Amino acid sequence: MPKSFNFSEAPGHQIRRAHQLSIALFMEETADFDVTPVQFAILNALMDDPGEDQITLSGRVAFDAATSGSVIGRLEAKGWVQRKADPADKRRKLLWVTAEGQTVALQMKQAVRKVQTRLLSPLNAAERKQFAALLSKLIAGHDDMA
Repeated sequence: MPKSFNFSEAPGHQIRRAHQLSIALFMEETADFDVTPVQFAILNALMDDPGEDQITLSGRVAFDAATSGSVIGRLEAKGWVQRKADPADKRRKLLWVTAEGQTVALQMKQAVRKVQTRLLSPLNAAERKQFAALLSKLIAGHDDMA
């Protein structure tokens, strides 16, 4: 590695720092809900596609299927998600957001919007749009790794 390499400017390091900021802001704004970003993502995805199976849902929120089962279990314990066996294949679990889960998720959406606003506040409108486009391009360019 060249001597001029500045780790603090490395894209991977900066992405990690941005992720830390995002998580910290999320935890501040959603403290009243006792929820993680992954739990919120799962609730949100299930509101869009009720009755989805665990494996498909895990892929949609970019979370490994093995760990998502325990996250879903915590949401189920809170009474926010209901898990049922698929009538056509008892091994397959289908998921729905409960009425209480939907109410809480809708309340959380306001807090999450505030997180996004706070996170992007150092950027002007054009920079926000460019930043979002570049992140999307970066992620799409590595889809084969998912």
